[in-house]
Amino acid sequence: MVTLHIEHKITDFPTWSGAFERFAEARIQAGVRHERVRRGVDDDCWVVIDLAFDTSDEAKAFREFLQTNVWGTPLAPALVGEATATILEDVSPAVSSV
Repeated sequence: MVTLHIEHKITDFPTWSGAFERFAEARIQAGVRHERVRRGVDDDCWVVIDLAFDTSDEAKAFREFLQTNVWGTPLAPALVGEATATILEDVSPAVSSV
């Protein structure tokens, strides 16, 4: 499993969340297997998104889609500054419960 890990500042969560949901179909089409959205406890205008893919090629392609077609456009209201987007791969064995 490969994760596209995204972090960025936003102006307000409800506006950002609405825009994020409008791209649900694009995430499905891109191969997102699981998504997790979190925001700061002490800074609710900081969001962290983890999108899980089967391959790094899928994650790279979706990062390119976001950089080219979403971030920095009117389609992405509530964003502040540049997002960071890092592709991560799992390297530790899965933890099992006893």
